[in-house]
Parts: sequence; C-alpha cells; structure tokens
Amino acid sequence: MADTPPPPPPYNSYQAPTQMSPADEKLWATLIHLGGIFFGFLPALIGYLVLRDRGPFIREHTAAALNFQISLVIYSAAIAILGVVTFFIGFLLFIPLGIFALVFMIIAAIAANEGRRYAYPLTIHFVS
Repeated sequence: MADTPPPPPPYNSYQAPTQMSPADEKLWATLIHLGGIFFGFLPALIGYLVLRDRGPFIREHTAAALNFQISLVIYSAAIAILGVVTFFIGFLLFIPLGIFALVFMIIAAIAANEGRRYAYPLTIHFVS
C-alpha cells in the first residue's frame, strides 16, 4: 500500500479573542474617539462590537464613545424637532452641540492616548 498522509486535524473556526497589548489598546481607543469626529457613531459601534473582549481598557473606551455618540444622535433629533417647532430658530443650537462634541472627543482621545479613563459629560449610558 502507498503511504497516505494522516487526516488533517478537525477544523475549529472559533478562537477565543486574545488580549491586546496596552499600547494597542491605547492606540485603538484613541482612533475610535477621533473617528467619531469624521464618521459619527460608526467607529464606536464597530470598535465596541469587534474589540470589546480584547481588554478592559478598550472595552471601557469603546463603550464610552458609543454611549456619547448615541447621546449626540438623540440630542440632534431633539434640536431638529425644536428647530421645526420654533421655525428654524432652534437649528442654531447645532453649532454649540457640534463644538461641544468636537472638544470632548478630542479630550477623550488625548486621555485614551495617555492611558487614562475618561467619562464624557452629559452622556446617557446605554451600553457598558
């Protein structure tokens, strides 16, 4: 008989997530906070879904960013309704909301890059 190779080991498609290094956690947390400036809630949502099991630091920062982005959507909807009711005068509130969001996303990114915890102000907590 010809030599036949042994059968391959059984394929296991699931692999437990590995912990990220502290430097990688800080980098991804920083990028997720800054990504909110350009792409809204998408970086926070994707980061939370993909990276939340990779370490406690990244989980905390992605949850904070996602909660803040969801809160911004709610505040924007309230301002839009107020703008319609007050015949577009309420739309002027979008300017301070945008400045508020930009400033605190930058502060959160700096805190993440330094390895510090950060809690956004005026945030409704949906995920943890």
